Amino acid sequence: MKTDQKKWVYLLVLSIIWGTSYILIKKGLQGFTPIQLGAVRVLLAALFLGVIGFRSLTKLTPYQWKWIAVSGFLGSFFPVFLFAYAQTEIDSGVTAVLNSMVPLFTLFIGRFLFGTAIRPLQLIGVLFGFIGAVGLILVGAQIHADQNYSYALLILLAALGYACNANIIKAKLQGASPLAIATGNFAVITLPALIILPLSGFFDTAVIEGPYFWSSLGYLTLLCVMSTCIAKIMFNRLIQMADPVFSVSVTYLIPIVGLMWGVADGESFVLQQLLAALFILLGVYLVTQKKERLFFFSTKTKKRRSLRNAS
Repeated sequence: MKTDQKKWVYLLVLSIIWGTSYILIKKGLQGFTPIQLGAVRVLLAALFLGVIGFRSLTKLTPYQWKWIAVSGFLGSFFPVFLFAYAQTEIDSGVTAVLNSMVPLFTLFIGRFLFGTAIRPLQLIGVLFGFIGAVGLILVGAQIHADQNYSYALLILLAALGYACNANIIKAKLQGASPLAIATGNFAVITLPALIILPLSGFFDTAVIEGPYFWSSLGYLTLLCVMSTCIAKIMFNRLIQMADPVFSVSVTYLIPIVGLMWGVADGESFVLQQLLAALFILLGVYLVTQKKERLFFFSTKTKKRRSLRNAS
């Protein structure tokens, strides 16, 4: 399979996996507090990745380890707790929508911190996606007036961490294997998670004997294996195959999957949300165009017409 085709396959698979993660977090919160959920999620992912990727760590250089540590905290450790706390107040589908801010953050962080060029069409695509995301948020706020939307700031902070992580992997870890990056990320953040878990009351009898303990642990295990581990490796590979903005444009498709799961779980969905989702898909189309082309009208065509008019 060619690289162009492969990156689209990765994008679609990741959107399904990560779009499902929000409903799994929602189910996990039935039996655990946000801090318990975050710590367990980190440790389960570290265990799984350690088994399959331990040998890959020997190929990492000290320079790469420095950036893997930063990547681990910004792209994994802090977001798992931020999302868990946010979903105590905001529906899973709305949380998935808010995460659509990642490409916008990625674009500007790449430009101002890493010197990445911004193509005009990319900027237009990100803005279209952003408009669609805002539309989904506003409609969601009307439907769920009882929800505390100040918690949306937690999701935006997590999105900012994801954006920094995408640029770090592309700019500083291009030579490291995706498995080594993912395994190294969780190796670094295992110690703070080990400290947090017993302090969170996870081992209290009331928690273990609670009605949702085992079902929530099952949801978390599925979340860790699919969304945290396998998807993390795939995402690292996708960043290496494509540019960071294309890679994080998966967050434009995640809301659609997340909303579908939310509806299946009894959350509301209206026609206005569908229209906003179409804006998001248009944004994906524009962001992923290689040439400066808008609806098959390329800049080369414009130049030819300008020269013809000038003559």
